[in-house]
Amino acid sequence: MPCQSCFVLLFTVAVNALEGKDCKESVKLIAESSNLSEEQLAFLISGMYTLLREALRLPLSTFKQEVFKEDLKELRIPEDFITDFSSVVFGNRRPAPEGTALVQGSRLPSIQDFKWRVDVAISTSSLARALQPSILMMMKLSDGTAHRFEVPVAKFQELRYNVALILKEMNDLEKRSILKIQD
Repeated sequence: MPCQSCFVLLFTVAVNALEGKDCKESVKLIAESSNLSEEQLAFLISGMYTLLREALRLPLSTFKQEVFKEDLKELRIPEDFITDFSSVVFGNRRPAPEGTALVQGSRLPSIQDFKWRVDVAISTSSLARALQPSILMMMKLSDGTAHRFEVPVAKFQELRYNVALILKEMNDLEKRSILKIQD
């Protein structure tokens, strides 16, 4: 475990990273001033970040401070450091969810545009695929990337069948009385 002053600096970096702030300069300063290797710094910061991120994902209504402190003790985190972790997760140092990397980083890009068409290759270098239709698809994602791919008709039919099957199973589940809210 790092010394108290080193821990405070590392902990500040982890909290700032959760809030979405740039921490490159802080990490460089810590690396230069501490006697920890780069690998040790990476382990400590990523461990603190992950621990805080996962704890902040849980709603306060179901997550108890005593349980959190016991879990940290089981991880062999010193008592002095447990207080700091607890103050971020349960106290006034808890980051607002709108500004945290927790919210920003947990979302994958969404599909903004989806186009498709059926292509039929009349002749190719290998005539085995001549006059075989294929489906060309293009997806534009919210992060600005575009993906273009070709799917043979047989694979498209398999995809269509599996999606229909999943939708049917979801409808069947919704009809079960166990999942309906009773008055």
